[in-house]
Amino acid sequence: MNAEDRFRQLQLVLPPAPKPVGVYRPLVILGDLAYLSGHGPLLPDKTLMRGCVGKDLDLEEGKAAARQTGLAILATLRDQLGTLNRVRRLVKTFGMVYATPDFTDHPKVINGFSELMAEVFGKEAGIGARSAVGMGSLPDQIPVEIEAIFQIE
Repeated sequence: MNAEDRFRQLQLVLPPAPKPVGVYRPLVILGDLAYLSGHGPLLPDKTLMRGCVGKDLDLEEGKAAARQTGLAILATLRDQLGTLNRVRRLVKTFGMVYATPDFTDHPKVINGFSELMAEVFGKEAGIGARSAVGMGSLPDQIPVEIEAIFQIE
């Protein structure tokens, strides 16, 4: 089963592909690598999830924000590549979590993104190298921002 088939089977709903709010590109292709700029938890109605994990949001809500960020990344991939089937594998994820100083479960939050990628691209192609770190703030008070690198056809 290919990524588009899995996507349909999962009945996922993508937000609109995010548009740059600064001087950058959402995706840059170099050879067979697609570098995605930082994405946040954009919802289908074009609003952003907001809040600080450990204060405004609990672990599960933070994880849901990371999953929603993954959907925004999938929207950019589909918009820029035409189809998710061009993705060969997830290479690297850099996940940032806006969290209180005493919150230490950043990797568990970013699992929301990682689990989605494994569901859409399969365990072999959808799991890559990863970092998950805490931040004192993120733009617009979003709880999660994620950058990713994909190998593409």
